[in-house]
Amino acid sequence: MKRMILCMLLFLFTSSAWAVDVEGVNVPDQVVVEGKTLLLNGAGVRTKFFFDIYVGALYLEDSANRAETVLAKPSPARISMDILYSEVDKEKLVKGWHAGFKKNQSKAAFAALKDRLDAFSAMFSDARQGDHLYFDFLTNGETHVVIKGQQVGSIAGLDFQQALLAVWLGNKPADSDLKQAMLKAK
Repeated sequence: MKRMILCMLLFLFTSSAWAVDVEGVNVPDQVVVEGKTLLLNGAGVRTKFFFDIYVGALYLEDSANRAETVLAKPSPARISMDILYSEVDKEKLVKGWHAGFKKNQSKAAFAALKDRLDAFSAMFSDARQGDHLYFDFLTNGETHVVIKGQQVGSIAGLDFQQALLAVWLGNKPADSDLKQAMLKAK
């Protein structure tokens, strides 16, 4: 009997019970970036015109429930996207990135980011349901872009990191409900 209880407890603590399920997507409670364990700060669904587009998750070293806290300091972070919609073509992704940057940056800041935003946009292709993308924000100001398990490139600059984070967490986020969900620190 003791062995059975021990086995049940072991299963409970080693299973994915610690992960969060969002719209059928298993969102891990933690990831490793730059050798540091980052904890899930919050996750939610990006919707547009009543359609679920993707599950977005924010991982941080220290929990935060204010966007200003996340944007203020360079520390390792990750934002992941799990595509829910059947297909999001590259053109829509690129338009979305440009709109998100433009809405959350001054004209001068947007102009300074334009070449890097174009290089970033060129990394994408059509996204399909089940695709997993993530962005690792490193302390040296570099942003790594990983699509379907392959690092497809990186972009330099803390200003770029902050602008990309602002797409989700800025004053004019792509989806305010997703922003709130990402900032639901435990």
